[in-house]
Amino acid sequence: MQRSSHQVGGASHRRRVTHALLAALALAGGATGVAAAAAAARRSGAVDVYSAGSLDTLLSKSIGPAFHRATGYTLVNTPGGSSTLAAEIRNKTAVADVFISAAPSINAMLEGRRNGSWVSWYASFAASPYVLGYYPKSRFAHDLRTMPWYKVIAMPGFRLGRTNPGQDPGGVLALEALRETAKARHLPALDKLASESSDEYSETAEQAGIQNGQLDASFMYEADANSQRSPFVPLTGVKVQGDYTITLLRHAPHTAAAEAFINFLLGPAGQRALRADHFVVLSPARVSGRGVPPALRAVIR
Repeated sequence: MQRSSHQVGGASHRRRVTHALLAALALAGGATGVAAAAAAARRSGAVDVYSAGSLDTLLSKSIGPAFHRATGYTLVNTPGGSSTLAAEIRNKTAVADVFISAAPSINAMLEGRRNGSWVSWYASFAASPYVLGYYPKSRFAHDLRTMPWYKVIAMPGFRLGRTNPGQDPGGVLALEALRETAKARHLPALDKLASESSDEYSETAEQAGIQNGQLDASFMYEADANSQRSPFVPLTGVKVQGDYTITLLRHAPHTAAAEAFINFLLGPAGQRALRADHFVVLSPARVSGRGVPPALRAVIR
């Protein structure tokens, strides 16, 4: 039996409607799948990072929030002197996933069976020159801006701060700057300053001293001075700098979160934040040792 044009047209219309509905459902399913995939890519939980104190402001105020937005993981940062932190990890008085040091040599404290084999590789990823940050209202502030730093710090009444070289690589750099300048400029007063321990402070106390005026000046990384918005002068005549390294510790409790953090820090977003804080970025990061996990090989070569 022949169908009327009305019947044919109605069937054709129903097919078009059905196809449209199926296409809409497919699109909705695809969108749901994408959303589900995006949700699956995000995770929850924490990554425990032990880092050089000079990175605290950057990690806490910039990197940490951005990392959480990008991945869902939460950065828990413990700042301090690199040597002190390494000793805590080695002695099992602290548990961390990631260790960031301000000097490559500190990693030796965690390498080898004798030290617990916590570290088998590390990557150098950034550097920052050492400078002399000062209290802007110090009575020596004008002198620091107009005279050589090595003459000003030897003036009577000048209150100088530096970290303990046994706890922090920055303290070692301060000693190098003082001793090299003393020798090159024939300034025994600087040798005397290097031999004293009365001007040694923890990083936290040193930073507070510059901000509240208890110190006239202290040695610090340029990136640290920028983070604190502290004025500074370069250490003319000597070249000393902090060289930052990062590693994933053996038996890290939160391996996936740790790998995500290292990928983020050494990736484009992390590098932008480092440059904004005036770090010199090494790209790609330079590895020492063996055993870089496959998940990190895109950012560590």
